[in-house]
Amino acid sequence: MSGVVFAGEAVGRAVPLVAGALGASGIAVAALPSRLAMRAELRKRWRTWAIAAPVFLGALFLGAGGAFALAAALGATAVGEYVRMTGLPRAEYAVLLVAAVVLPALAWLVPAAVDGRAVDLRVVALLLVVAALPALLAGDNERGFTRCACTVFALLWIPLPLTGLVVLGDTAVAVGLAVALGDVGAWCGGTALGRRGVLARSLSPLSPSKTWAGVLGAAGATAVALGAVGAFTPVLWAAVLAGCVLGDLLESMVKREAGVKDAGSWLPGFGGLLDRIDSLLLALLLAMVVTA
Repeated sequence: MSGVVFAGEAVGRAVPLVAGALGASGIAVAALPSRLAMRAELRKRWRTWAIAAPVFLGALFLGAGGAFALAAALGATAVGEYVRMTGLPRAEYAVLLVAAVVLPALAWLVPAAVDGRAVDLRVVALLLVVAALPALLAGDNERGFTRCACTVFALLWIPLPLTGLVVLGDTAVAVGLAVALGDVGAWCGGTALGRRGVLARSLSPLSPSKTWAGVLGAAGATAVALGAVGAFTPVLWAAVLAGCVLGDLLESMVKREAGVKDAGSWLPGFGGLLDRIDSLLLALLLAMVVTA
């Protein structure tokens, strides 16, 4: 409806890769020795992946309507976690919740609101006004600016990028798969190469465990994933890699100021939804920029 064709080709190419990755990793996790400290955690993560991967691919296989449903569900859950972390009032929560549903709906049902892959400037202007309204109407002269700034940031960080699931079409499948394997590649790279030397240096004090070795692992894994589904281009690869690297640091910054370890506690092995999709959000946003 928006001019984006969901032929299912990318999903068809992704299914064997995902099935193979889940199968191989499942065998590896099952074979881990019981004395390994991370065994239980890795098993939880595998079970979460085994459920999340079919849901993600299945929603996108259904077309733009499925992509809208997925984007709205992810957005509504993520803004709930964000509001709890930042302590925003109910009025701002309502604004973010509506945006989490309306923005993907606009991308699906009103193509004029999303010109190609660039959101119409009128939509952005309206978002800025709506974000400021609760604090303005409440006359909050103590936290008004902070409330407004946190709300605008959330709009740009959560609902807006998730419209990429609708407007990017089959490319959204490639980006989602590449981000997932990029996270695994970063963990493997950091574990294998991040013990000493230049590659062991931390990217940022925000997340000391994230090293240059992890970046190297993510770079290789994202390139392989994009190539496997026939979507590799240097520009898209750079966008996805930047999302993998910077998305996690961005969420770490929010969590550190909020004084929390995880965005939630309901997602086995990960914490909250934001802890799982932080890289995907930035990768989708950058992918929309480079493919516009």
